[in-house]
This record gives sequence, structure tokens and C-alpha cells, in this order.
Amino acid sequence: MFSSVNPATGDTIATYPELDTAELERKIALATQAFDGWPATPVATRTDLLRRIADQYDANTDRLARMATAEMGKTLASAVAEVEKCAAAFRFYAEQGPAMLEAHTTTLKDGGTAEVHWLPLGPVLAIMPWNFPYWQAVRFLAPTILAGNVGLLKHASIVQGVAGLMEEMVVAAGAPEGLFQNLAVKSPAVADIIADDRIAAVTLTGSEGAGISVAEQAGRYLKKIVLELGGSDPFVVMPSADLDKAAEQAVKARIQNAGQSCICAKRMIVHADVYDAFMDRFAAAMQAVRVGDPLADDSDMGPLSSFEQRDTVIGQLAEAKKLGATLLFGGEPLEGPGAFLSPGILTDVPPDSPFKHEEVFGPIAMVFRARDVDDAVRLANDIPFGLGSSVWTEDKEEQARFTRDVAAGMMAINQMLASSPEAPFGGIKRSGHGRELGAFGLHEFMNAKTVLRAKALPATPSEQVE
Repeated sequence: MFSSVNPATGDTIATYPELDTAELERKIALATQAFDGWPATPVATRTDLLRRIADQYDANTDRLARMATAEMGKTLASAVAEVEKCAAAFRFYAEQGPAMLEAHTTTLKDGGTAEVHWLPLGPVLAIMPWNFPYWQAVRFLAPTILAGNVGLLKHASIVQGVAGLMEEMVVAAGAPEGLFQNLAVKSPAVADIIADDRIAAVTLTGSEGAGISVAEQAGRYLKKIVLELGGSDPFVVMPSADLDKAAEQAVKARIQNAGQSCICAKRMIVHADVYDAFMDRFAAAMQAVRVGDPLADDSDMGPLSSFEQRDTVIGQLAEAKKLGATLLFGGEPLEGPGAFLSPGILTDVPPDSPFKHEEVFGPIAMVFRARDVDDAVRLANDIPFGLGSSVWTEDKEEQARFTRDVAAGMMAINQMLASSPEAPFGGIKRSGHGRELGAFGLHEFMNAKTVLRAKALPATPSEQVE
């Protein structure tokens, strides 16, 4: 049984049954049947379906958003924005996707040609987290439908209401039976699903530990995988930066989704020449963050997703302080029934502190002082992760240096990092591998099939026409 607990109140709002073995088998069989016919459908049929799904998201925006807010605590405004972003992603693949599926032809040295045709693989299993419960899953779902694959979603336990609504939207849009289904199963069932010969590929967004487990299982059965794992993204501020804008965006980047985002800026790396000026602005803005009812218009931040998650962050802070770090303010549970935590700033994190190399999934910022550009690059890379990064400098040479030398899958210059349907999303090092979104995300779970054609021979004299 799954329970949805509202983290703003602590109340259980719904329970959901777990699939038994027979029902799980039925759903995988349905997915297999759906794949028998879906790849042969015209691309226009698939794009029409994507547009209708987008229409369903638009028509149900408030309902979908309120479910996310109730189940994991994000503010209603951010939940609405997430639903709208999902609709935009479905429309992006509907409009731009056909060109991404066109075959590419290259002329070979012998005069023949090599054509690359993009063909689907089969049912794709997606293991998704709770922090952006719609968007994380849509990043896999929209390109899956366009590619001619079918989707099976194993969503996080605490957002089963969201998972059910996602399936409802696809069904209401008129999708063939089994094209997309929610698998209401818990983590122990995942290994057997991956091992099933009918599952062609696996995508996971989640923790480093979950990624290792899924990668081991997928590797054992030679299944293609995409992993989007943790991050401890640097937010680098250099002397030429607009400090007012940088500080404003640093707060937004740190507290978005209550700090529960893989690409939240978690480590502020500030050049010594502007460290004090930046900190004055940043600390004041962090202390001014309004934490409260996620349904209220004047709340900047709601609760963390669960009491367990809040306790994890509090435990990380306690360990960091024990090792010598300074908590300037924040990191305190707020009075009341919900899983609320005040935003905070941590400084003086020792170089050998494990906390420096962990992902902090909560509204706590670490701030480091950099001597120069070399030191800023060193600090940015001094983590096992390599997901995103943000750099604030007007100096073109510094921009080029950070672009080249900061080890990350993504970088934003003079803006907060964010995902977009048009651009590839993913990381390196222990942040995973593979890409979502854009043409790269579409092609991850497709067969790049090469077709060779011999050079056409000239017509023989008897075949020539007078």
C-alpha cells in the first residue's frame, strides 16, 4: 500500500494499492502489445497524440498542480509552472520532432551511400523521483511517444496521485491501450522488471545509490540506460558580475522547490574581491524568504517533501557543524505540523568534510571564497558530481575558461540554470550519463540503423533511350 502524506500538514490524503504479480504481468503484456503496432503508425499520428496530451495538461492545469502541491509540498505557483512546462514539452516534440526523425544520408568514398534511420527499441521503463513529479516523467514520456516506443512509469512512492493523473491524461487524449502506464510497485520489484526480456531500456532520475543499483541490473541484462543522478552545482561569482542580480538569482536557485532540485545551485563560490559585498546581499535575501503554506500566494517556499527528508538535511547540518563548519543562520524546523525548514547559509566547510561532497536536498547554501579564477575552477570541480553549473562574469576570457574547464554537463552564464525542452539535459562523473530532452534525448532510446546502398551503375547501351 502507498500513502500520500501532505508535508504541509502531516495528514494522510490518500492511499493507493500496490500492484500484485498478476496485475504487473498484465500491464507489461499490454505494453508489449502496444509496441506491436505503435512504431508502424505515421509520425503525424504520434505528433497529433502529443498535441492532444498537451491539451489535456492545459485543460487540467489547476487539478494537476494541486495534486503535486498536496503530495510533495511545492508552492502552487511553481506546480502550475511545472504543468505548463510539460504541455510545452509535448508541443515541442510534436512540432520539432518530425525533423529529428528524418534519415540522414552520407556519400561514401566508393560512391555509395550510408543512410541513418531512427527506429524505436520497445517498452522503456522510467524510474522517476518526487521532486518535479510531472516534469521529470514528461522528459522521458514525450520523446518516447514520438520515437514509437511505449512507456512504463515506476514513480516515487509519495506521488502516486500524480502518477495516476499522468496516465489519465494520456488515456483521455486517445492513446492506444498500453502506450503509457503507471506501475504502482515499490523499489524491490524493479530488478525483476528490468530483467524482463520485454523491457528494452531503462531511464532513471534519482540518487547516486539508486543509479548504481539500476545500472548494475541493466548491465547484467545488457539494457540501454540513461541516468540523471545527484548534483552539487557550483554558482560562481566573479568581480565583473552584477552582484545584485547574482545574489537575487542565487537565492532563487537555492530555494526553488525548497532546495530539492538536482540542478539547484548548492555551492556559492565567490571571488575574494566581491565576497563581502555578495554575502551582504545574499544573506539578507535568504533571511527574507517567506516560508509557509504552499497554497498561499505570498509563500516563497513550502515544506520539504517529507519529515524524513527534513530530518536528513538536519542530520547533514549537525554533522557539518561537528566537523567545523559555521551555520550563519537557518536550518531550523519551523513550528507547526508540517515538514518546514528555514533557509540557511553554511560557511567555513572544511576541505576534508564529507558534507562538501554530498548533495544537500534542502534550502541550505554553502559559500566558499575563491582567490582567483584558477581557485574558482578548482573549487567548482572539487566534487564527485558533474551535473550543472552557473557562472557570473562579464569577462569573455573568464567565460571561455569556465566553459572549457568546469566539469559539468550543463552551464548557465549570467543566469540561473534551468532545463528546457529544446536543449540536452544531463551530467558527467557521478551525476550519471546519457541525455534527456532535445534531439539527444529523443535519440537515446532509438536504434541508429545504418543502411548501405551501392553506387548506382550507369545504364547499359541496350537500356539507354534514344
